[in-house]
Amino acid sequence: MRLSGWVFRKRDHGQLLFIDLRDHYGLTQVVFQPDSAFFEEAQRVRLESVVTIGGRVVRRAADMINPELPTGEIEVRVDSLAVQGAAGPLPLYLAGEDEGPEHLRLRYRFLDLRRARMHRNVMLRAQIVASIRRRMIEHGFTEFQTPILTSSSPEGARDYLVPSRLYPGKFYALPQAPQQFKQLLMVAGFDRYFQIAPCFRDEDARADRSPGEFYQLDLEMSFVTQDDVFAVVEDVLYGVFTEFSDWTVTPLPFPRLPYAEAMVQYGTDKPDLRIPIAMVDVTALFRESGVKAFRSVVEKGGVVRAIPVAGIAGRPRSWFDRMEEYAKSLGSKGLAYLIWADGAVKGPLAKFMSEQELAALAETCAVKTGDVVFMIAAPEKETNRICGDLRLRFGADLDLVKDGEFRFCWITDFPMFERDEQSGAIVFSHNPFSMPQGGLAALNEQDPLSVLGFQYDIVCNGCELSSGAIRNHDPDIMFRAFEIAGYPREEVEQKFAGMLNAFRYGAPPHGGIAPGIDRIVMLLANEKNIREVVAFPMNGQAQDLMMGAPSAVSERQLRELHLRVVNLPEEKK
Repeated sequence: MRLSGWVFRKRDHGQLLFIDLRDHYGLTQVVFQPDSAFFEEAQRVRLESVVTIGGRVVRRAADMINPELPTGEIEVRVDSLAVQGAAGPLPLYLAGEDEGPEHLRLRYRFLDLRRARMHRNVMLRAQIVASIRRRMIEHGFTEFQTPILTSSSPEGARDYLVPSRLYPGKFYALPQAPQQFKQLLMVAGFDRYFQIAPCFRDEDARADRSPGEFYQLDLEMSFVTQDDVFAVVEDVLYGVFTEFSDWTVTPLPFPRLPYAEAMVQYGTDKPDLRIPIAMVDVTALFRESGVKAFRSVVEKGGVVRAIPVAGIAGRPRSWFDRMEEYAKSLGSKGLAYLIWADGAVKGPLAKFMSEQELAALAETCAVKTGDVVFMIAAPEKETNRICGDLRLRFGADLDLVKDGEFRFCWITDFPMFERDEQSGAIVFSHNPFSMPQGGLAALNEQDPLSVLGFQYDIVCNGCELSSGAIRNHDPDIMFRAFEIAGYPREEVEQKFAGMLNAFRYGAPPHGGIAPGIDRIVMLLANEKNIREVVAFPMNGQAQDLMMGAPSAVSERQLRELHLRVVNLPEEKK
């Protein structure tokens, strides 16, 4: 037989030379005899060199079988060797546990991808994308491609701009998402669209977000309600997550949690439901309370949230002190708590509260002996942020995050508007292009801050996979929504002329969503950083270390594009 691959490991036993040969499909042990004409050449060949060997497949001795390898019962006795591509000294050692610093891994990504874990992640990504495509087609969707060069639009992030050679001073933009194009496909009469779409946003990196570009399962449907979108997305995601993992997946239908409830119970609109802790609003209990600090916060319009944690009353005082210090690091003035233990209530607040208040708190929080209730009092947004972070810290510190589970939920009923903290003006809070619940009547008759939108997020294990909405396809409703948010009609006409013109020629009700492919793969691969599931990612500073991007270009290229580079003073950059 003939076998080609990369030299992964070498074990020179003097009388025999063993090489683990690696290819796309795995590892095979090959054996060189010392009397062969190419034995010394095999000894000299460096790790990661590409070789082709010929030889006989033989069964390993019983005590040499490796049950960890699919090929662990056989080996190849080599009778020919050809070095196809010699490797130089390696900047990364691929056969050990230490993967090396990230900047070297990204600079030599072609080497890093030879690792079994990275190879497995990239293959998993390809298989997941193929499965998603198959499932979408089975649901009656058709895959379309939308433009990569388009116009700049205010979609929330910075555009990547592409200068035009033919039109000096003007620019194309890379799409932040195919949002407008997929809606126009619905207006054009195509019923169910999807695309594994590349998206481009000039934004900072995070562990779950790549700078520059990412991919999403972009979909749109005509003549649908929110429930219709949910049914398709749930079926596709449930199928993919059960196909590629043996973890428990939330059974269908996924639970739905209104935004207002999510913020009270979890302090965030992307809750990790694997943590069995839910917060409780106890503001009303402290309006006339003897706890003056809490009563003062409530009188000023703030809120009090309780975080009940079961069965931790026996924790040492040092643990409670450590949690209080963590709360202060988040910006809290402290962390109040009450401990229900041995028939008594203990803690810094106990002496300031009456028996009736303690009983009411215990009933509201469903407390039993052995439980602890933590409390934060502050303005509502601040309280949500601190409590949400504390809940995650409790989950991790107390080992409460349930392993082996994918817990999905929908977050629904987002508010259309909110009040800007600096200016006091009413602004869009989430998605300006969604249909308000109640339509034009709601915009005309309700307090704008009470108007909800047909907007929804899909969340898994505390990771937001996507936002979506039933779209606003009525120009009159769109003008009124933007008017409430302070946009004059002329500005809306100018910025969204393409969409508005299309809607004036008969637009169907439509809606969609776009779950992130990178985040789906990251969850299924059980990776903590999105760069581990992208074949050629940028680093955290939006640099491609392997290809040297971004890079300077020649003066000739700049002249063709009618551009000139101006170096600004350091303080103005």
